Amino acid sequence: MNKIQIFIFFLVCSLLSANASEKTEADKAYQENDFKGAIEKYEAILNGGQESADVYYNLGNSYYKDKNLAKAILNYERALLLSPGDEDIIYNLEMAKSKTIDNVTPKSEIFIITWINSIRDLMGESSWSVFAISCFIVFLLGMSAYIFGGKIIIKKTGFSFAVIFLFFTIVANLFADSQKEKLLNRSGAIVMQPSVTVKSTPDDSGTDLFVLHEGTKVYINDNSMKGWKEVSLEDGSRGWLPTESIEVI
Repeated sequence: MNKIQIFIFFLVCSLLSANASEKTEADKAYQENDFKGAIEKYEAILNGGQESADVYYNLGNSYYKDKNLAKAILNYERALLLSPGDEDIIYNLEMAKSKTIDNVTPKSEIFIITWINSIRDLMGESSWSVFAISCFIVFLLGMSAYIFGGKIIIKKTGFSFAVIFLFFTIVANLFADSQKEKLLNRSGAIVMQPSVTVKSTPDDSGTDLFVLHEGTKVYINDNSMKGWKEVSLEDGSRGWLPTESIEVI
């Protein structure tokens, strides 16, 4: 390796070592019940660009122990975006949500859509991408067996595997794209204020529609108005909220 490559190698190693050390210190603070210290250290890791489901999850736990429900839910949701199939994240998120004031009942949807989404959310973008590549390799092996196989049974088996794993490859790529879209275009947000009134128009003089409380999840529909966001709830209710009252997941 030349000098530049050696320098880059040692720089990367030192950064990885420093990040591991920071997380160890944050974990230690949490274990010692120094939740405010743990929050500060986990936030510093994230501010340094080291985003991970594990850090968001631990940060959510720290905020939960520090009795900051809105921040806990926000960080559990962010952890779930990166690792949608993690049972620990799902459990803690649901536990935190159960302590919120607003009880929002999601609109019913077609069973097949719920089923497909549940399969998609078993893994994140990177895992689905790896799965897609693996399936494509099996597809190529199956096609090779079909084209070059000397016996009929080998050709039939190869063709069957090729068809099945081509289907898996397409589905996995679609799921990976869907998860990537969720990460890049984050429309979900959490109410951060103890209570906030949803308005009919993006103005303080608008009609009061209903009140939301901290920790409630909303979906941003319109970003065009300065200082206001049009949001909707899972039950279909819509209205306008001040931008500072919510934080994007």
